Amino acid sequence: MNILSYQHWVTDFYKKRSWYELDTFIRINFLTEEVGEVSRAVRALEIGRDRPDEDELSRQKKLENLKEELGDVLDNLFILADKYGISMTQIVENHKEKLVKRYNDN
Repeated sequence: MNILSYQHWVTDFYKKRSWYELDTFIRINFLTEEVGEVSRAVRALEIGRDRPDEDELSRQKKLENLKEELGDVLDNLFILADKYGISMTQIVENHKEKLVKRYNDN
């Protein structure tokens, strides 16, 4: 699935669940929460959690958790972009152009 197709799919999915209607300030809070969960997942992979009240997960389970949390972050970014009429394809293309110009690298 390409980026634009996914953006349309996730937007429709969020609209069906009435999540899309939430204010962008609320969406930013969800994004912040999910970024924190990515941080926690990376910590678990890199240095562990050292919590006696939690079972130690295998590296594969930790990676699966990180993928899930990164997906949650992406979904919030897709929805924010959509609410402002920006396609993620535009974002990726513009960002690549900025980096190439800044660092004169192809």
